Amino acid sequence: MLLPERLASTCRGFPERVAWLERLPLTIRELQGRWSLSLGPAWTAATCAWVAPAMRTDGSRVVLKVSMPHMEGLHEIHGLRFWDGEPTVRLLEADDELNAMVLERCEPGTTLRDLPEAEQDVVLAPLLRRLWRKPAAPHPFRTLSTMVTAWKAETLAARARWTDAGLVQAGLDAFDELASGSSDDVLLATDLHAGNILRAGREPWLVIDPKPFVGDRTYDATQHLFNCRARMAADPHGTIRRVADLLDVDNERLQLWMFARTAAEPRDTWDDESLAHARSLA
Repeated sequence: MLLPERLASTCRGFPERVAWLERLPLTIRELQGRWSLSLGPAWTAATCAWVAPAMRTDGSRVVLKVSMPHMEGLHEIHGLRFWDGEPTVRLLEADDELNAMVLERCEPGTTLRDLPEAEQDVVLAPLLRRLWRKPAAPHPFRTLSTMVTAWKAETLAARARWTDAGLVQAGLDAFDELASGSSDDVLLATDLHAGNILRAGREPWLVIDPKPFVGDRTYDATQHLFNCRARMAADPHGTIRRVADLLDVDNERLQLWMFARTAAEPRDTWDDESLAHARSLA
Protein backbone atom coordinates (compact mmCIF):
# COMPACT_ATOMS: atom_id res chain seq x y z
CA MET A 1 0.00 0.00 0.00
CA LEU A 2 1.36 3.41 -1.04
CA LEU A 3 1.19 5.79 1.92
CA PRO A 4 0.78 9.56 1.40
CA GLU A 5 4.15 11.31 1.41
CA ARG A 6 2.97 14.18 3.60
CA LEU A 7 1.88 11.73 6.29
CA ALA A 8 5.15 9.81 6.04
CA SER A 9 7.09 13.07 6.34
CA THR A 10 5.23 14.00 9.53
CA CYS A 11 6.19 10.66 11.06
CA ARG A 12 9.91 10.81 10.28
CA GLY A 13 12.16 11.33 13.27
CA PHE A 14 9.55 10.15 15.80
CA PRO A 15 10.03 6.45 16.68
CA GLU A 16 6.46 5.96 17.93
CA ARG A 17 5.03 7.45 14.74
CA VAL A 18 7.40 5.46 12.52
CA ALA A 19 6.28 2.24 14.22
CA TRP A 20 2.65 3.29 13.76
CA LEU A 21 3.27 4.00 10.07
CA GLU A 22 4.88 0.60 9.55
CA ARG A 23 1.82 -1.11 11.06
CA LEU A 24 -0.64 1.10 9.19
CA PRO A 25 -1.27 -1.10 6.09
CA LEU A 26 -2.14 -4.06 8.33
CA THR A 27 -4.30 -1.83 10.53
CA ILE A 28 -6.24 -0.54 7.53
CA ARG A 29 -6.88 -4.05 6.20
CA GLU A 30 -8.09 -5.19 9.62
CA LEU A 31 -10.47 -2.22 9.96
CA GLN A 32 -11.70 -2.59 6.40
CA GLY A 33 -12.74 -6.16 7.15
CA ARG A 34 -14.18 -5.46 10.58
CA TRP A 35 -16.35 -2.57 9.39
CA SER A 36 -17.09 -4.02 5.91
CA LEU A 37 -15.74 -1.05 4.00
CA SER A 38 -14.89 -0.53 0.35
CA LEU A 39 -12.07 2.00 0.30
CA GLY A 40 -11.12 4.66 -2.21
CA PRO A 41 -7.64 6.18 -2.55
CA ALA A 42 -6.36 7.99 0.54
CA TRP A 43 -6.49 11.76 0.48
CA THR A 44 -2.92 13.01 0.14
CA ALA A 45 -3.37 16.36 1.91
CA ALA A 46 -3.69 14.85 5.40
CA THR A 47 -0.53 15.18 7.50
CA CYS A 48 -1.51 13.65 10.87
CA ALA A 49 -3.81 10.80 9.80
CA TRP A 50 -4.55 8.32 7.04
CA VAL A 51 -7.92 9.40 5.63
CA ALA A 52 -9.86 7.85 2.75
CA PRO A 53 -13.39 7.86 1.34
CA ALA A 54 -15.23 4.60 1.94
CA MET A 55 -18.55 2.88 1.36
CA ARG A 56 -20.43 0.58 3.72
CA THR A 57 -22.30 -2.50 2.61
CA ASP A 58 -25.59 -0.58 2.81
CA GLY A 59 -24.26 1.88 0.21
CA SER A 60 -23.74 4.77 2.63
CA ARG A 61 -20.74 6.96 1.84
CA VAL A 62 -18.41 7.49 4.80
CA VAL A 63 -14.80 8.28 5.66
CA LEU A 64 -12.21 6.02 7.33
CA LYS A 65 -9.68 7.90 9.43
CA VAL A 66 -6.73 6.41 11.32
CA SER A 67 -4.78 9.02 13.27
CA MET A 68 -1.09 8.84 14.11
CA PRO A 69 0.14 9.15 17.72
CA HIS A 70 -0.20 12.86 18.36
CA MET A 71 -0.42 14.64 21.72
CA GLU A 72 -2.82 17.32 20.55
CA GLY A 73 -5.19 14.89 18.80
CA LEU A 74 -5.35 12.29 21.57
CA HIS A 75 -9.03 12.78 22.39
CA GLU A 76 -10.56 13.39 18.96
CA ILE A 77 -12.82 10.33 19.29
CA HIS A 78 -14.01 11.43 22.74
CA GLY A 79 -14.69 14.92 21.42
CA LEU A 80 -16.73 13.67 18.48
CA ARG A 81 -18.78 11.53 20.87
CA PHE A 82 -19.34 14.55 23.11
CA TRP A 83 -20.43 16.91 20.31
CA ASP A 84 -22.41 14.13 18.56
CA GLY A 85 -22.71 15.94 15.24
CA GLU A 86 -23.54 19.35 16.72
CA PRO A 87 -21.88 20.87 14.69
CA THR A 88 -19.19 18.26 13.91
CA VAL A 89 -19.23 15.31 11.56
CA ARG A 90 -20.86 12.32 13.22
CA LEU A 91 -18.79 9.46 14.57
CA LEU A 92 -20.27 6.19 13.25
CA GLU A 93 -17.69 3.61 14.40
CA ALA A 94 -14.55 3.90 16.51
CA ASP A 95 -11.62 1.92 17.88
CA ASP A 96 -10.12 3.97 20.70
CA GLU A 97 -6.97 1.87 20.96
CA LEU A 98 -6.15 2.24 17.26
CA ASN A 99 -7.39 5.84 17.16
CA ALA A 100 -9.49 4.81 14.17
CA MET A 101 -12.94 5.99 13.20
CA VAL A 102 -15.63 5.78 10.56
CA LEU A 103 -17.06 9.25 10.03
CA GLU A 104 -20.02 10.82 8.31
CA ARG A 105 -18.90 12.03 4.89
CA CYS A 106 -19.45 15.69 4.09
CA GLU A 107 -20.76 16.22 0.59
CA PRO A 108 -19.86 18.10 -1.50
CA GLY A 109 -17.06 18.44 1.08
CA THR A 110 -15.45 21.62 -0.21
CA THR A 111 -13.78 23.70 2.48
CA LEU A 112 -14.66 27.10 3.88
CA ARG A 113 -11.40 28.31 2.32
CA ASP A 114 -13.35 28.71 -0.93
CA LEU A 115 -15.00 31.82 0.55
CA PRO A 116 -13.35 35.21 1.12
CA GLU A 117 -11.89 35.52 4.59
CA ALA A 118 -14.44 38.08 5.75
CA GLU A 119 -17.18 35.56 4.93
CA GLN A 120 -15.17 32.80 6.63
CA ASP A 121 -15.30 34.84 9.86
CA VAL A 122 -19.10 34.96 9.70
CA VAL A 123 -19.45 31.19 9.14
CA LEU A 124 -16.81 30.12 11.66
CA ALA A 125 -17.97 32.24 14.62
CA PRO A 126 -21.37 30.57 15.22
CA LEU A 127 -19.83 27.12 14.77
CA LEU A 128 -17.32 27.85 17.52
CA ARG A 129 -20.03 29.19 19.82
CA ARG A 130 -21.99 25.95 19.32
CA LEU A 131 -18.94 23.88 20.20
CA TRP A 132 -18.34 25.71 23.47
CA ARG A 133 -20.05 23.52 26.07
CA LYS A 134 -18.99 22.33 29.49
CA PRO A 135 -18.35 18.56 29.66
CA ALA A 136 -19.87 16.95 32.74
CA ALA A 137 -17.43 15.34 35.18
CA PRO A 138 -15.91 12.85 35.03
CA HIS A 139 -14.59 13.30 31.51
CA PRO A 140 -11.34 12.36 29.72
CA PHE A 141 -10.42 15.78 28.39
CA ARG A 142 -7.18 17.51 29.34
CA THR A 143 -6.92 21.18 30.21
CA LEU A 144 -5.60 23.73 27.75
CA SER A 145 -2.77 24.35 30.22
CA THR A 146 -1.54 20.81 29.47
CA MET A 147 -0.92 21.72 25.84
CA VAL A 148 0.58 25.09 26.75
CA THR A 149 2.94 23.43 29.24
CA ALA A 150 4.16 21.04 26.53
CA TRP A 151 4.72 23.97 24.15
CA LYS A 152 6.64 25.90 26.81
CA ALA A 153 8.92 22.93 27.44
CA GLU A 154 9.78 22.70 23.71
CA THR A 155 10.41 26.42 23.50
CA LEU A 156 12.62 26.48 26.58
CA ALA A 157 14.62 23.53 25.21
CA ALA A 158 15.42 25.71 22.17
CA ARG A 159 16.57 28.69 24.25
CA ALA A 160 20.01 28.74 22.61
CA ARG A 161 18.39 29.44 19.23
CA TRP A 162 16.15 32.33 20.34
CA THR A 163 16.90 35.49 18.35
CA ASP A 164 14.95 37.82 20.65
CA ALA A 165 15.09 36.42 24.18
CA GLY A 166 13.10 39.26 25.72
CA LEU A 167 10.21 38.81 23.29
CA VAL A 168 10.09 35.04 23.70
CA GLN A 169 10.19 35.31 27.49
CA ALA A 170 7.33 37.83 27.36
CA GLY A 171 5.36 35.31 25.33
CA LEU A 172 6.06 32.57 27.86
CA ASP A 173 4.93 34.88 30.67
CA ALA A 174 1.73 35.61 28.75
CA PHE A 175 1.11 31.86 28.41
CA ASP A 176 1.34 31.57 32.21
CA GLU A 177 -1.19 34.36 32.64
CA LEU A 178 -3.65 33.05 30.05
CA ALA A 179 -3.65 29.29 30.53
CA SER A 180 -4.76 29.06 34.14
CA GLY A 181 -8.22 27.51 34.37
CA SER A 182 -11.49 29.17 35.36
CA SER A 183 -15.08 28.19 36.10
CA ASP A 184 -16.04 29.54 32.66
CA ASP A 185 -13.87 27.01 30.78
CA VAL A 186 -15.50 24.95 28.02
CA LEU A 187 -14.52 22.20 25.61
CA LEU A 188 -12.50 23.73 22.78
CA ALA A 189 -11.79 22.51 19.24
CA THR A 190 -8.32 24.22 19.41
CA ASP A 191 -7.63 23.69 15.68
CA LEU A 192 -10.66 25.21 13.99
CA HIS A 193 -9.85 27.07 10.80
CA ALA A 194 -11.42 27.31 7.36
CA GLY A 195 -9.72 24.12 6.15
CA ASN A 196 -11.45 22.13 8.90
CA ILE A 197 -14.96 23.31 8.02
CA LEU A 198 -16.63 21.48 5.13
CA ARG A 199 -19.79 21.99 3.11
CA ALA A 200 -22.28 19.25 3.90
CA GLY A 201 -25.83 18.10 3.35
CA ARG A 202 -27.10 17.64 6.90
CA GLU A 203 -26.03 21.21 7.72
CA PRO A 204 -24.52 23.87 5.44
CA TRP A 205 -21.16 23.48 7.21
CA LEU A 206 -19.71 20.84 9.54
CA VAL A 207 -16.53 20.80 11.63
CA ILE A 208 -13.87 18.10 11.19
CA ASP A 209 -10.63 17.24 12.99
CA PRO A 210 -11.22 18.70 16.47
CA LYS A 211 -8.40 18.49 19.01
CA PRO A 212 -10.33 18.82 22.26
CA PHE A 213 -9.03 20.52 25.40
CA VAL A 214 -10.95 22.25 28.18
CA GLY A 215 -10.04 25.90 28.58
CA ASP A 216 -10.50 29.57 27.75
CA ARG A 217 -12.88 29.99 24.82
CA THR A 218 -10.92 33.05 23.65
CA TYR A 219 -8.08 30.73 22.67
CA ASP A 220 -10.27 28.98 20.10
CA ALA A 221 -10.20 31.98 17.77
CA THR A 222 -6.43 31.88 17.36
CA GLN A 223 -6.05 29.11 14.79
CA HIS A 224 -8.39 30.84 12.35
CA LEU A 225 -6.46 34.08 12.79
CA PHE A 226 -3.15 32.28 12.12
CA ASN A 227 -4.62 31.14 8.81
CA CYS A 228 -5.52 34.72 7.84
CA ARG A 229 -1.90 35.67 7.28
CA ALA A 230 -2.31 38.56 4.85
CA ARG A 231 -5.00 40.26 6.94
CA MET A 232 -3.03 39.74 10.14
CA ALA A 233 0.08 41.24 8.53
CA ALA A 234 -1.80 44.23 7.11
CA ASP A 235 -4.09 45.01 10.06
CA PRO A 236 -3.52 42.73 13.06
CA HIS A 237 -5.47 44.81 15.57
CA GLY A 238 -8.48 45.35 13.32
CA THR A 239 -8.62 41.69 12.28
CA ILE A 240 -8.45 40.50 15.88
CA ARG A 241 -11.11 43.00 16.94
CA ARG A 242 -13.49 41.85 14.18
CA VAL A 243 -13.19 38.17 15.12
CA ALA A 244 -13.46 38.94 18.84
CA ASP A 245 -16.65 40.90 18.23
CA LEU A 246 -18.19 38.08 16.17
CA LEU A 247 -17.39 35.61 18.94
CA ASP A 248 -18.33 37.95 21.79
CA VAL A 249 -14.97 37.42 23.49
CA ASP A 250 -12.59 39.97 24.96
CA ASN A 251 -10.54 41.68 22.24
CA GLU A 252 -7.53 42.41 24.47
CA ARG A 253 -7.42 38.83 25.75
CA LEU A 254 -7.54 37.48 22.20
CA GLN A 255 -4.72 39.82 21.22
CA LEU A 256 -2.67 38.55 24.18
CA TRP A 257 -3.25 34.94 23.12
CA MET A 258 -2.08 35.82 19.61
CA PHE A 259 1.00 37.53 21.03
CA ALA A 260 1.86 34.55 23.24
CA ARG A 261 1.56 32.09 20.38
CA THR A 262 3.50 34.16 17.84
CA ALA A 263 6.24 35.00 20.36
CA ALA A 264 6.70 31.72 22.23
CA GLU A 265 5.08 28.78 20.46
CA PRO A 266 7.60 26.06 19.42
CA ARG A 267 8.98 26.27 15.89
CA ASP A 268 11.78 24.95 13.72
CA THR A 269 13.44 28.32 13.32
CA TRP A 270 13.45 31.37 15.57
CA ASP A 271 14.48 33.75 12.79
CA ASP A 272 11.05 33.98 11.19
CA GLU A 273 8.13 36.27 10.49
CA SER A 274 6.23 35.13 13.60
CA LEU A 275 8.55 37.19 15.77
CA ALA A 276 7.86 40.26 13.65
CA HIS A 277 4.13 39.63 14.03
CA ALA A 278 4.61 39.25 17.78
CA ARG A 279 6.29 42.65 17.97
CA SER A 280 3.28 44.20 16.25
CA LEU A 281 1.03 42.74 18.96
CA ALA A 282 3.22 43.50 21.99
